[in-house]
Formats: sequence, structure tokens, C-alpha cells
Amino acid sequence: MKNKKALLFIIGCVFQISVYAQKPTEVPKPSEKPIDLTNPADIIIYIVLPLCAVLLFFLWKSKQKNKKI
Repeated sequence: MKNKKALLFIIGCVFQISVYAQKPTEVPKPSEKPIDLTNPADIIIYIVLPLCAVLLFFLWKSKQKNKKI
């Protein structure tokens, strides 16, 4: 039992080191500010484009369904 605890501790330490080593340092961090809905670019990027993607997906799925029938 003592060996299992020691092995588990060592594996946990190695796992924590590997997770910390994979933390990106040169990547820009996300901003702390919320989305500014008065900016037209933010409205297009965060609202219009996702809605278009969802709409196109459902249109594509309905066309695929009609082709099978």
C-alpha cells in the first residue's frame, strides 16, 4: 500500500509538471473586457456570423435529407 501511494504521488507530480510545461507563454491572452455591442465588427463577428453558420448548417442538413428520400 505504501508503494502504491508513493507511485501515485510521483505520477501526480509528473502530471502537474507536464501540464504546467504546456502552458503557452507567447500567445495573446483573451481580454477581460466584455463584447462591445456598439462596435459593428463585434456584432458581425459574434452574432451575425454564428447565426449564418447555424442557418447554413440546417439548410444543408435539410437538403441532405431531401436527397435521401
